[in-house]
Amino acid sequence: MTRLLILGSLSGELGQAARLASARGAALVQAEGVTGALAQLRGTGADLVLADVTHDLPWLLERLTEERIATPVIACGRNADADAVLRAIRAGAREFLPLPPDADLIAAMLSAVAEGPDAPVYRDPAMAALMARAEQLARAEASVLVTGESGTGKEVLARHIHTHSRRQRGPFVALNCAALPETLLESELFGHEKGAFSGAVAARRGRFEQAEGGTLLLDEIGEMDLRLQAKLLRVIQEREVDRLGGTGPVRVDVRILAATNRDLPSEVRAGRFREDLYFRLNVVALHIPPLRARPGDILPLAEHFALRYADANGLPRRPLAQLAASRLLAHSWPGNVRELENTLHRAVLLAHGPEITPDAIELMAPPPEAAPTVTIAATAPASPAEPIAALVGRRMDEVERDLILETLGRCLGNRTRAAEILGISIRTLRNKLAEYRGQGLPVPPAPGQMPDSWKVA
Repeated sequence: MTRLLILGSLSGELGQAARLASARGAALVQAEGVTGALAQLRGTGADLVLADVTHDLPWLLERLTEERIATPVIACGRNADADAVLRAIRAGAREFLPLPPDADLIAAMLSAVAEGPDAPVYRDPAMAALMARAEQLARAEASVLVTGESGTGKEVLARHIHTHSRRQRGPFVALNCAALPETLLESELFGHEKGAFSGAVAARRGRFEQAEGGTLLLDEIGEMDLRLQAKLLRVIQEREVDRLGGTGPVRVDVRILAATNRDLPSEVRAGRFREDLYFRLNVVALHIPPLRARPGDILPLAEHFALRYADANGLPRRPLAQLAASRLLAHSWPGNVRELENTLHRAVLLAHGPEITPDAIELMAPPPEAAPTVTIAATAPASPAEPIAALVGRRMDEVERDLILETLGRCLGNRTRAAEILGISIRTLRNKLAEYRGQGLPVPPAPGQMPDSWKVA
């Protein structure tokens, strides 16, 4: 359930947007002014803010940046409010929502924030067996470890477990442990007191406290630093958190779900993951098979995404032509469900006529396999015809850069999948991409971003 903060009055068109969002399953809280909104975000937090542009949004956005609160803010107003909208966008507002609101646009924004709030779509027997097991376990309080390749839908399954649990009326809070550097992740998890570090101008509750009475999903748990793993283990054991700069522990009542695409037993053997934490998280394990292992799900998922993105973009709903369906079934889907979703999103935008035809299905080539080891004899230098010869004379950092960017492009911008193929950590990949951006190089965007058609020019 998306936690939506409304900044402004509920009596007008912003209230209409709030009611549309509530009808789509969002949990609403409201603040009359920017100081109240800031206090709400410091306290219980939110997944998204819809803010009336008549308020001082630049001030709010500056405070959020100073306090490292990453909640996206959507500026809401009429076209006559163009100057206020532009000030908000320049200050860091994520998007602009024109008023009066459009129901489909509200639904698409909520979907983009939640990254798939719908119930899991499946028909394959392998997935049906997994879902039956997940629903059986949902009513328990035990920790669950969800594993599977990148893009298989681990967060979707975690949300499904929450909605079928006894905690379904409580919040569902998700945190991607690979998305933040270690210094920010600790504050994000456990919270901080005023003055705990530079920029901590007020106390803030962490994700554990925000998830009180509900469920906390720790996504990409295998990327967490060992020092933080020790602190997380203590929280799970003692059911209390210590805010940064705090004077005493705070009790929490949270169910923990964790997700990873890594082989945690191997990580434990390599000394990169604590064995005691692994056993705490792995009370029950659910493994999501890759899409290629459940072909019965390909067409139901494709039809689901075709409808979703037709509605989100205001386009007519078109069924899949038989040849287009055959092409989808023949693909290996190395990027799993996320790749299928991106493919259908493109197809919806490119399609014309009564059906989605094969020419609208643009499939990415499979990621390159690791190059075989080349042994060069001392008495027989490598032939120029060998691929390795093309690299001679180039700088090592240039070769590394081209390999990283090419792999990322083949993975449709999926950082986790690219890091997996390259054999590096997601943190290393993120640092490399930041370096390339600083050099002015084009970096493929991450998947799941809002459609360009929504964005202010």
